[in-house]
Amino acid sequence: MSTPVEQLFPDARDAKSALAGFLLMSGHWELSHQLSQDIPSREGSYWHAIAHRLEPDSWNAGYWFKRVGQHPTFGALRVQAAAHLSDAAPDWRLKDVWDPHLFIAWCDEARLSLCEKRTIARQIQRAECTLLLSWCAVKRKDL
Repeated sequence: MSTPVEQLFPDARDAKSALAGFLLMSGHWELSHQLSQDIPSREGSYWHAIAHRLEPDSWNAGYWFKRVGQHPTFGALRVQAAAHLSDAAPDWRLKDVWDPHLFIAWCDEARLSLCEKRTIARQIQRAECTLLLSWCAVKRKDL
């Protein structure tokens, strides 16, 4: 018998992480944070890191991103981030691979700067959350 979370995300790669992401993206920071901090997967750590970046608690976000390590969504995220960068943030340069710690720094800067950088950071963050939610909620592949 499946749990309610598994019923929401049938055959998901990580149903609890999908729920944590859905809650975070729906504006339920506290519920998402409570759930994600108890998920031992790298996806749980990833949602936990995003929650702390939003808080903002950059040090804590960085700690949780270290626990994530490299994630399969990073390649697509780097591509999408590149598409959002513009002349409004000429000093924001991507590395060869996605660096979540660099993005934490950009988010910190965006909070204190022009509207354009805040807009870019939000667009990248939306892409990141969408990619991660899709990763968590997608049906598992048979091995």
